[in-house]
Amino acid sequence: MLKIAAGSDHRGFCLKEIIKNLLSKEQIIFEDFGTYSEDISDYTKFSYKVAKNVSVGNYQRGILCCKTGTGVCITSNKIRGIRAAVCFNEESVKLARRHNDINVLCLGSAFVDVEKVIKIVKIFLKTPFESGRHLPRIQNIDRIESEF
Repeated sequence: MLKIAAGSDHRGFCLKEIIKNLLSKEQIIFEDFGTYSEDISDYTKFSYKVAKNVSVGNYQRGILCCKTGTGVCITSNKIRGIRAAVCFNEESVKLARRHNDINVLCLGSAFVDVEKVIKIVKIFLKTPFESGRHLPRIQNIDRIESEF
């Protein structure tokens, strides 16, 4: 069963709460790594917690939210084994899962509404990695990552 690590800063908090509602309705196991309010907070703290837990295998995937999605994405991608992407629509998340095997979905609260985020998250949860011609690229990413 898929387990999800979730996190956000203050600008992504409301979006994260919508996602948690969806995960509960879908009966998907998840843990909220914060923030727990709209009080100003630092996205790097929550991105690190989510990405680290995905990286070590405590959770299969992560979902992070901030205002643009960019900050949480950059932070997450610093952790070995994380392939995070900012997705804004159904096609971007579908291709990111199929071709890049992303394991952390990053969302910007300034760019996705409730209806769109529900569709994006569902696709993220259900779309498999195609492997095949994409696998050598993922392996190259892993090799590059191991150099640093």
